[in-house]
Formats: sequence, C-alpha cells, structure tokens
Amino acid sequence: MKAMILAAGRGERMRPLTDRIPKPLLRAGGESLIGRHLRRLAAAGITDIVINHAWLGQQIEDALGSGSAYGVNIAYSPEGGKGLETAGGIATALPLLGKAPFLAINGDVLADIDFQAACAAAATLSAGGTLAHLWLVPNPPHNPQGDFSLDANGRVHSDTHHGAPATFSGAGVYLPELFAAVPPHTPAKLAPLLRQAMGQNRVSGCLHNGLWLDVGTPERLAEADKIARQQHG
Repeated sequence: MKAMILAAGRGERMRPLTDRIPKPLLRAGGESLIGRHLRRLAAAGITDIVINHAWLGQQIEDALGSGSAYGVNIAYSPEGGKGLETAGGIATALPLLGKAPFLAINGDVLADIDFQAACAAAATLSAGGTLAHLWLVPNPPHNPQGDFSLDANGRVHSDTHHGAPATFSGAGVYLPELFAAVPPHTPAKLAPLLRQAMGQNRVSGCLHNGLWLDVGTPERLAEADKIARQQHG
C-alpha cells in the first residue's frame, strides 16, 4: 500500500514562520511534523510514499531526500508556487500512486492514528463499492460545528442528522476512482468529491479518540511541541 502526505499548503495562518519554511517542516518535540509521519508510516509497514509540495517545496525535498533516513521511498509531486488544493494535488499524483487504494494524510497534523488500520480499510474498499474511508475526530475548539457525521453502521454523511457531528482528521483511504473526474494540474477541493460520494452511501469512516491536533497556528504549534516533548519525556 502507498501513502501520500499532503504538504503543498501555504500555511497563511502560521506566518511569519511559514514565510521561510514550509509548514510540514516545522518542528514539534525536536522533530518535523512530516518527519513524524514518515517514521510512523514506516513503523506500520507503509514505505512507498508520495509527497506533493508547492510553497518552498524544494526545502522539503532537500530535507527528506529519498526517504532512506526514515526507511521509506519517497516520490515527489511538485505543484509550483501556489498548489492545487487537496483533490487537485491527489489527482495530479495518481500516476505515482497507482491503481490500488492509498492512504492520504495532511502533513500539518500531530496525531497517533493507527496507520496499520489503513491497510484493512483499503481491503474493504477494494472488496465493495466504497470510495473512501475517513478518520473523524471529536470537534476541536476551532471547528465546533464539525464537518460530517458518522452513523451506527460506520457510514459517513455530509450532514449532522445521522449521528453526532465530527471533524475530518485529514486522513483517509481512497480509491483512485474518486478522483477520476478531476483533471491533473488543475486546482480542486476534496470536500465536494466526498460529499457527492456520501450522497451515494459510498464513504465509510471511524472515530479516532486519540491524539489529533491540527497544527494550523503558532499557538497550536506551541501546543504540539509541548505534547511531543511530553511523549518523549
């Protein structure tokens, strides 16, 4: 199974830090956010990694190289200076990802999501008509209304009438088919594709109650650094 780390965001809310360094290379507990992902993916046996990048993307390639220091093999999908949004970035990287289900994760989160479970989710997608499996988390203070809801049968819905509202973690397993209508090298958002698939009852999910922090502001970066240092302390 392959994984894609989404690392092309500009990080506007993190400025001025991200004026000189791409957000996934910001450090928490002495380790870059993206480096932590690579280490945990390797521990889960997922070693073929695709990373997209845009703003200051060459710094990511220079820092990570081939991925050998982390025990992984990295292929890069550069998007230019502005990036292509999530769905556009994934659609552009599909030739690197192949035809099998793949894991995609945001490069700017601190989380202990079980990446080994992604392999089981991928097998489920391959066997049925489901296009995506999402990890949802309890709503954080910055997103109190949530994004989607999860019903008792493990299906994800675009409204909050089927269960308690929850927030999309930025981690999901996808069939390439989900992105079939998205032209490569064209900006496109992920949420409309997911909502369309949810309307067809083709999105499954689970609730992650462990560590998850969207490291989107300097304040949350300081929180992530504190958490990571406590974990290693």
